[in-house]
Amino acid sequence: MGFVYGTSRSKSALRERDDVLIARREYLRTKLANRRPHGGTVRPEVYLDESSVNVNHSTPRTWYVAEEGPWVEKPSGNGPRLILGHAITTDGWVEGAQLVFQAKQRTGDDHGQRNFEHFQKWFAERLLPHIPAASLIMLANAPSHNVYVDGAFYPTSSTPKSALQQWLQQHHPAQCQPTMIKAELLALCRQLCPKPQYALDRLAEARGHRILRTPQYHPELQPIEACWAVVKNHCAATCDYTAKGLRAHVAEGFNKVTPATCQAAIADVRTEEDRYWREDMEDDEGLGL
Repeated sequence: MGFVYGTSRSKSALRERDDVLIARREYLRTKLANRRPHGGTVRPEVYLDESSVNVNHSTPRTWYVAEEGPWVEKPSGNGPRLILGHAITTDGWVEGAQLVFQAKQRTGDDHGQRNFEHFQKWFAERLLPHIPAASLIMLANAPSHNVYVDGAFYPTSSTPKSALQQWLQQHHPAQCQPTMIKAELLALCRQLCPKPQYALDRLAEARGHRILRTPQYHPELQPIEACWAVVKNHCAATCDYTAKGLRAHVAEGFNKVTPATCQAAIADVRTEEDRYWREDMEDDEGLGL
């Protein structure tokens, strides 16, 4: 009847938000421009990210006698966890950039455990001195990465209405009307307010590097995720449910990530980049946009 049973496509242009699509296109355009025609990159590429692993992170399966059934009872809940940070290049882990510390909370977003001051210190002192000159640094759109330079103002949905009114009255009083609701004020401020530079970008550019943020909802474009999988899978396979054991297993997991691991992960991501670039163009032509 003409039907073929095959792999379905992982995304749909009809359901994807325009801002996500635009962010991905801008990201991919920069990444593709950084490639050399016959292999290699114009700027060395550095990928950094954070993750976490808890003391009860273990494999879901165990050996047992069939007649007796599984008798091992694993601890409930996550328990204490370690926040992990690192960066990779095609040469493997960036020397001296490893970061491991215990989270103050057992639940919540990993990025919430790190403030900008701590991240900036790690970025400046333990990452930048150890990466190649003029690197292109890929990182996520995390709050601790996206702090504006001191004293800079740029409106967001969390900016109080009074702050929006105050900025307009100071810089564009003729356009600030007392009857405006917050949504109108926010839209007007975003239109008139020049977007300031991120403090992290200024720090990187002062040392000759450039930062590129991965688009939201696209962990598959960050090859260090495959390295975290190696580390966390090792922790799961060797879990003894103790904080001391977890630290030892994390160190062992880091050692299992080799330059070959990183090279394979980066190659896989480049295949994904090509696929997205091609499919976006095909979707655009198919929709007649």
